[in-house]
Amino acid sequence: MSESLNYLLAELHAERQRTWAPQALQVNIEQRQRLVAEADPQRFIKAGDIVEPFALLKVEGGSLDLDQLLSKGPAVLVFFRFAGCPACNIALPYYERNLQPALRRRGVPLVAISPQVPERLVEIKDKHQLTLQVASDKDNALGRRFGVLYSFDEASRQAALAKGSSIGEITGTGTWELPQPTVVVIGRDRRVHFAEVSPDWLVRSEAQPIIDAVDSALDADSLLVRHAWA
Repeated sequence: MSESLNYLLAELHAERQRTWAPQALQVNIEQRQRLVAEADPQRFIKAGDIVEPFALLKVEGGSLDLDQLLSKGPAVLVFFRFAGCPACNIALPYYERNLQPALRRRGVPLVAISPQVPERLVEIKDKHQLTLQVASDKDNALGRRFGVLYSFDEASRQAALAKGSSIGEITGTGTWELPQPTVVVIGRDRRVHFAEVSPDWLVRSEAQPIIDAVDSALDADSLLVRHAWA
């Protein structure tokens, strides 16, 4: 697999270095550095955890729950910030190109999740003609349970307000909280087989480790089935 998501994200940062005002760039860099420095991996969801039932709101309408996702095997969840996030508009099309085809061949659903309200979140699915599912995590409920939320620091709040709106107005949530980029592979037994959280939103999970984790989860499912019939 030649295409690297983190190379694409590094190109985004390089373009900002060329075009952004130094003060705006510094606010962005310092927020990401602070999130990395303050990250507490003990809070993050991790391999071996059991996922309790949850429900998401599909952008097309209706809901999507854990039982539906695991009805035929494992599922992959990708948390992202919101539809207008530049890095997310690189990451989700990357997953569409490099992850979704492999998961579709394996019959494994891929769901991209943001707290943004469905009527605004649908924009990113339509813009990139995504075949992966896009769903809203109402009130950040699942992100909070997984321990992956962060809140804007004061400098980032002021920078957002200077542009004309708070992130809560953009997402429709009314809060300054967003999920850190996170990928979770859940087995049919509801056990987490892979979890990766990236406090720096310009560093995200590549496709191949996710595919490898899915294959591991599928092998575990097959073993359970064989034991059940033994």
